[in-house]
Amino acid sequence: MYQKAMKDAQEAANNEEKSSAGDKYETTRAMMQIEKDKNAKQLEETIKLKKALSQINPNSTSNTIGLGSLVLTDKGNFYISISVGKIKADNIEYIAIAPTSPLGAGFMNKKAQDKAVFNGIEYKIAKVL
Repeated sequence: MYQKAMKDAQEAANNEEKSSAGDKYETTRAMMQIEKDKNAKQLEETIKLKKALSQINPNSTSNTIGLGSLVLTDKGNFYISISVGKIKADNIEYIAIAPTSPLGAGFMNKKAQDKAVFNGIEYKIAKVL
């Protein structure tokens, strides 16, 4: 998707003809380059997220929180993966967070009955799946 948008932006910039309006040509080319750069950055971010997701082994189990863990706490349920916000599975709501996020880092390597603190709020870990 981002690759097509980048290609379209480049083609639009290449096809724009110099007009009698003076700077219109240069302005359009600059705008198309900005659009191409924006799409390249989004593509790069998508590739990083895909790589992070590919490192999760859904068949792996551990008592210690790590990448791919479901963390049930007294303040909500969390999925340690990538930061995409709320997701629902089997009618249970989870918040998907990255292990490098402040709260995710606070959970890492902890076990059930441990506590994690974020922004002065204490999360008691009830279960790790």
